[in-house]
Amino acid sequence: MKKPELLLPAGTPDALKTAFLYGADAVYAGVPSLSLRAQSAFDEGTLSQAIEDVHKIGKKIYLTLNLFSKNDDVEKLDDFAKLISRLNPDGLIISDPGVFMVMKEKVPHIPLHVSTQANVGSWLTVKFWQDLGAKVCVLSRETSFKEIAEIKEKCPDMKIEMFVHGAMCMSFSGRCLLSAFMTGRSANRGKCAHACRWEYKLYMEEKERPNTFLPIEEDSRGTYIMNSRDLCLMPKLNEILSAGIDLLKIEGRNKTPYYVAQTARAYRKAIDDWFENPNNWDYSKYQKELDTLQNRGYTYGFFDGVPGPEAQNYESVQSNSNWRNAGVIRKWTEEGCLFEIYQKIEKGTKLHFLVPDSFEEKIITLTEFMDGFSHKNIDTLSPGKKGQMIIIPKSLFANFNLYSFPELTVARMPVSL
Repeated sequence: MKKPELLLPAGTPDALKTAFLYGADAVYAGVPSLSLRAQSAFDEGTLSQAIEDVHKIGKKIYLTLNLFSKNDDVEKLDDFAKLISRLNPDGLIISDPGVFMVMKEKVPHIPLHVSTQANVGSWLTVKFWQDLGAKVCVLSRETSFKEIAEIKEKCPDMKIEMFVHGAMCMSFSGRCLLSAFMTGRSANRGKCAHACRWEYKLYMEEKERPNTFLPIEEDSRGTYIMNSRDLCLMPKLNEILSAGIDLLKIEGRNKTPYYVAQTARAYRKAIDDWFENPNNWDYSKYQKELDTLQNRGYTYGFFDGVPGPEAQNYESVQSNSNWRNAGVIRKWTEEGCLFEIYQKIEKGTKLHFLVPDSFEEKIITLTEFMDGFSHKNIDTLSPGKKGQMIIIPKSLFANFNLYSFPELTVARMPVSL
């Protein structure tokens, strides 16, 4: 049985490099104008360089063209096809049938993938796209695993991709108008305001007392009636691997490189260990790592069918984890490690480095460190501006192999909730 591709999100060049550093087989990225991520940090130049770099290391990159087209978009497609032809990615992720047919004609050498936004949830629809020339179908997140396994069985010549981790949406695979209605920012144009995460307060009006609104709930926090927990299928990964699913996808092109590192690291190790010894595989140690990520609580989503209230977090949108992204190694110098900080750092802080070549974290206690700009010894520093650095002396890494800490290695630290 062939290992599935582990596919990570790349919303920024740093996230792309981090994904491969921590074990991804492929990434997906896009330019803001024609994908469902308006905040993408890529433009034509950085995307071209990224694809060149990815191919040099023998990995893959798929580009997203998953907008729902309007008339104004159609005139852009010819130029985008020329750009795609120059960039030569490993695949193009599309949701709109009209866009699919245009790209099939104009860039026939680029494999076409059907996006989860196309809401594919049956083997009949998979066969439809296969007959049109699609090479990969990304199934909707509302498809149960029983249905996914049947699709794979009935469509053995089509590569099947499914989500295993990431944020869930209250709507059907992202087709939501709530944000557009409330803020004028359309989720289907890459500008979701995440209105489903907001705090709502419910009131009732008694017929004989018009315009007198009585609160239904006494809780002063209101209610988060549409706030889904985050998808995490790590406990189900053995079933997924046994079914021979071709690509396993992590959601999160708006997420940080730290999130990319953590998810890539956990799922890479879990997949490799299952293939090495499936009979003794246990998800718990990988799940423990994923629990340190900021999350709204985890759910299996639609894996076992339509979920009940347990899939929602009615209490809060705050993270359940008491671990945070501490920072990232930017560079090594003669003085030591140039470390960009994302949390307040104090003398005595313990940094838990998640090194790419081991699943065991490496802990460094900051008995001393310097300001990255002044090079003076300090006792505390806060991340007041982007690019705030500290220098960690090489002497603090004396018990470790420095080659285990390459550039872009991330670190976490515990915080009080």
